Amino acid sequence: MNERMTARKRTHLPAQQPSDARERAALVGLLSGPSRPFDAEHSLDELAGLAAAAGARVVLRVLQERPRPDPATFLGSGKAEALALSCDEVDADVVIFDNELSPAQLRNLEKVCDRKVVDRTQLILDIFARRARTREGKLQVELAQLKYLMPRLVGSAAALSRLGGGIGTRGPGETKLESDRRRIRHRISVLSKDIDAVRRRRSQLRERRHKAAVPMVALVGYTNAGKTTLFNALTGQGAVASDALFVTLDPLIRKVRLPDRRELLVSDTVGFIERLPHPLVAAFRATLEEVAAADLLLHVIDASDPERERHMEAVRRVLAEVGAGDVSTVDVFNKCDRLDPVERERLRMLYPAGLRVSAMSGEGRDEIIAVMEARLALDTARVTFEFDGSSEADREQISQLYRLGRILRHVASDGHVSIEANVPRRVLDRFTAVPVRTS
Repeated sequence: MNERMTARKRTHLPAQQPSDARERAALVGLLSGPSRPFDAEHSLDELAGLAAAAGARVVLRVLQERPRPDPATFLGSGKAEALALSCDEVDADVVIFDNELSPAQLRNLEKVCDRKVVDRTQLILDIFARRARTREGKLQVELAQLKYLMPRLVGSAAALSRLGGGIGTRGPGETKLESDRRRIRHRISVLSKDIDAVRRRRSQLRERRHKAAVPMVALVGYTNAGKTTLFNALTGQGAVASDALFVTLDPLIRKVRLPDRRELLVSDTVGFIERLPHPLVAAFRATLEEVAAADLLLHVIDASDPERERHMEAVRRVLAEVGAGDVSTVDVFNKCDRLDPVERERLRMLYPAGLRVSAMSGEGRDEIIAVMEARLALDTARVTFEFDGSSEADREQISQLYRLGRILRHVASDGHVSIEANVPRRVLDRFTAVPVRTS
């Protein structure tokens, strides 16, 4: 191994000023159990997208097939040595595995490869750390990183950080590893309390929206399905959208005015991904609760992706995990402008209730708004109220009726006001005036 390291240094010493400053990454996937080769290839393609989002350039791809992962080196000692040689040839800076590695496997692979080794979970955490902009997002990412790091701390019991003299200080003291773990446990406790405060604040905001009877629609879907582009098309906002993974991390909530003048809120959420790390799901539960509390979910799907079905199932699993599996959902097949007429017709036959749109061109926007309006108006009643136009309290009720309902008829005569409107049943008890007629 020392000879290989010396050869590596001698071979690549002159090339110290590459034109591309990004890290050079080697991707590694393992075929085990019932995995199929084309599944692994698509998984490596996704891993390459994650690596690019983390600022790396892929220079090597390796697929290894074995019945089960090796407990020591994941790939097996021989394949690990071959991987190290291949990394030497392409001068890779980092090796990225498309799996979650145990602490022992990480240490052994770094020793064999003589370079940094990162697993899938660590890579996604790194991307999230890059994308986090708000204090809330940074707190949640840091908590997930610390929970990931905790079992992977290594140290030696002989490496003592506290040995003193005098009464009460003799003895082995506290090891550096124990000190690090204690600090991390303390930081996790602090972050958990801060995130609990975020959860309470979000709960209060949801309660305020509920009192105002403002419906909430949440966009969910696999990462890079086009949720943010669709969000911009619906709201007229300019949220950053890009053909990259996990561009949206911090949730955005904006107002949309329907053709009948009613208003609703649309939320753009973090994209899901297959095998989403559990520490992330746990850390982002405060954010994902917004999805569970929504009145309607728009499941945005990349219609042109060959792995469309698998991505849809991955999103459904995460929704069930965060308690949003029973929320009313509409499938929105985005990027249909990339499909030929035959594929579009096939999609229509497979999912007759789904919407076929293109957020980029604006195709299908009116249809989405119509569906949102219909779904959110199912729980309404047609009511006729009589108000006293000279009463300030009644004038406030009229203003609230215009804000919460869809006005069908407004007649004012001799100081009396008669209004017929479609009003959500859940807010009928807010009106002190007794309805003249309800249907």
